[in-house]
Amino acid sequence: MGNTMRSIIAFIPSERCQRYLVGDLMEMPLDRTLDLSSRQLRRLPVAVCAFDELVKLYLSNNNLSSLPAAIESLKKLQLLALDFNCFEELPAAVCRLPQLSILYLSNNRLYHLPRELRELKELSTLWLETNYFTVFPKVVCELPNLKTLHLGYNQIQSLPIELSMLEELKSIWLAGNHLAEFPPVLLEMHFLAVVDVDRNKIRRFPVLSHMEGLKLVIYDHNPCVNAPAVAEGVRRVGRWAESLNDEQEDDGSKAASEITAEVTEAQSEEEHNV
Repeated sequence: MGNTMRSIIAFIPSERCQRYLVGDLMEMPLDRTLDLSSRQLRRLPVAVCAFDELVKLYLSNNNLSSLPAAIESLKKLQLLALDFNCFEELPAAVCRLPQLSILYLSNNRLYHLPRELRELKELSTLWLETNYFTVFPKVVCELPNLKTLHLGYNQIQSLPIELSMLEELKSIWLAGNHLAEFPPVLLEMHFLAVVDVDRNKIRRFPVLSHMEGLKLVIYDHNPCVNAPAVAEGVRRVGRWAESLNDEQEDDGSKAASEITAEVTEAQSEEEHNV
């Protein structure tokens, strides 16, 4: 009943209705974190933009398709969660948040990113999973401090050579795209620790043993005829990963899951430290 009521009230723009959805928003939280997720919001209350000391803002799982220009006044914001909304374009004001380091944009309707995104010089983690990208957004290659890129479950067919400029990038997640070959540019990125190309259309994998920083490669659910050759100690998830023994392959998947969990935990710790 509560969610149904929120859905109805979300269509009514009066201040009284907004207070029902988000509360009074009279004072900034002491921990400088504001969570307005799952409130059926169709617009962000402008009052939020007055909290100029805010560090984390969660707006996940709403019905937002735009943000007020005044959000750029949140100059100290380091984490912004806009996932599970209705954005077809990234609001330009988001690109004017100089300290932003973590940006969640998964599960929206994005098909391109604005050139202004390159102004986010501190951005280290970017989530773009489950959107409408058919071409890799090249502006991402101009984010000098990017360490983690989630771009799975789009419709991307190739990666640009410019991606190699991201010398800080440690993990790239590309599952569920339309890659017909292992992206050649990744072969030049020796510093990558995690490469996920699960659920693509790759038929043959090149040798990856020269990638000195590699710890995990996920290549399962591809129509491949071989497993990627990797250096000793690198975990693989996919057909022929460890051996033809199903039990050992299951163990490999379990170990890979543990590594993935470690990466996720590291990202969560990064978010916690923001």
